[in-house]
Amino acid sequence: MSAPHSPDELIQHIQSQFTALSPQFQASARYLIDHPAQVSTLSARKLAALAGVQPATLVRLAQHLGYAGWDALKSVFTRELQQRPGSYAARAQSLVERPESEQTAWHNVRQQQSRNLAALEVVNRQAMSRAVAHLAAAQRIIIAGYRSSYPPAFSLCYLCSLFRPNVQLLHNAGGTMSLDLHHLRPTDTVILISYAPYSREIMQVAQAAQERRCTVLALCDSQVAPIALQANHVLVFPTQGHSFFPSTVAIQALVEMLAQQLLTHSGEHAITALSQAEDQLHATGAYL
Repeated sequence: MSAPHSPDELIQHIQSQFTALSPQFQASARYLIDHPAQVSTLSARKLAALAGVQPATLVRLAQHLGYAGWDALKSVFTRELQQRPGSYAARAQSLVERPESEQTAWHNVRQQQSRNLAALEVVNRQAMSRAVAHLAAAQRIIIAGYRSSYPPAFSLCYLCSLFRPNVQLLHNAGGTMSLDLHHLRPTDTVILISYAPYSREIMQVAQAAQERRCTVLALCDSQVAPIALQANHVLVFPTQGHSFFPSTVAIQALVEMLAQQLLTHSGEHAITALSQAEDQLHATGAYL
């Protein structure tokens, strides 16, 4: 196998052989996965000291993973950092300075979103079934997403609430989020939805879920996203877009797919609950 070309591929490669690694290699690999930003900015000597290993261990780990040496492995994280999109204002300025016709813009958008949607199946093929099976057995599902991640979080909560009880959306209206986090239980499954730049609120929820030993499902833009590193399950979506703001098309598709698969997995019981919810909505005049 050739050396992985992206942090996501590298993490998957490490995970596939982690149990067979030596204790020193495991300590090194765990630190690299948990601190990707440091890998791209610190020297091997400094990283080794932080990880509690010798610098030579990092070199040998890089070679074991298929790289020529430490610099080749480090470049994977450096490239990822350099390829991150700039500020919204900078991208907006670029659009204004290099305008394109409406026809060209539509063409580019269709191409980009087609790539984003096609990537969803590839990166989540194995993880999706495991995540759905766990959600089906969960006692209570808590969903969190803030700022631009709030709409897909709301959609997922709304869809799942139609056919199963005990689905709750976290919010911070009136500054009450800390009270909701206080009531998290180890039997809860917490779904975190976010992408770079990650909000302060989602990191607070992630920390609280970990402290209270909840099962965590992260829906995010990378296997090395802060909310993914300690998650039990991770589903990934791309955010590449053709505008000044990251695209949310793929995450919306992902939450719809997740809800659909959860309904399918839940079977006749979910269909009965959905039918009752529909009847209730019509009976109360929710629909015209």
